[in-house]
Parts: sequence; C-alpha cells; structure tokens
Amino acid sequence: MAVIECVQDIPCDPCTTTCKFSAITIGDDITDLPKLDASKCTGCGNCVFGCPGLAIFVVDGSPEGQLGKVSFPHEYLPLPTAGQWVQVVNRAGEVICEGKVEKVLSTKASDKTPVIQVWVPKDLLMEARGIKRL
Repeated sequence: MAVIECVQDIPCDPCTTTCKFSAITIGDDITDLPKLDASKCTGCGNCVFGCPGLAIFVVDGSPEGQLGKVSFPHEYLPLPTAGQWVQVVNRAGEVICEGKVEKVLSTKASDKTPVIQVWVPKDLLMEARGIKRL
C-alpha cells in the first residue's frame, strides 16, 4: 500500500496521473494535498516514481514472517545493490535498524530517481523512510 506524506500545498498532481487505478486524488484545487483511497491501491509503486517531491512510499507487510518490505525514492550515489545490508533511517535521518536490499528499481518513468526496496522488521515499516547514505 502507498503511504503519502506530502505536506506542501503547491500546484502538483503527477501522483494522480501516474496511478493507473485512480487511487490518488487531489480534489478540485490543484494545491490540495493528495489523498489515497486504500481500497483502490494495489501497491504497484508507480506513484513513487511519479512524485517529484519524493513524498510517497510503499509498504508491504503481507509476507509471512517478521519482515516486511518498504520501497522509497533514493537520490544518492553510490546506489546499494540487491542483497546488500544497509542502515535504515526514519524521517529524521536516525538509524532505526539494519535492512537487506531486495531490489533497486530504475526506469525511464523514474526520471533518474531510483526506488530502493528494503526488507525491515514489520514493526518498523511505518517508520522506515530511507537508508543512510553509503
């Protein structure tokens, strides 16, 4: 499921057009904050690539066991590689745990901002928002 943490009332709507399932809306005023209809969200992650403000993440707590996956945009080089252990940080940039990189996704649609998928403890899914710069 996508998590939208957009806090800026600015004219912006790429997240609404990149969502193929119409799960994200902004209302009548283009400066309204985006809203997610969780019943329509598939967790595909297209909105993560489409958000120029890097304000959307995807969390997946469905796998069996104690780990879940969080996907977030990452603009720093060098990029991690699949299988690499990294330090996962919260919104304040504080290290909260170690995580294992599942994938590094980069497509033409990502506009040169890769999306990193990292396995973390499920109880930290809603806190994990990035990795410490390598």
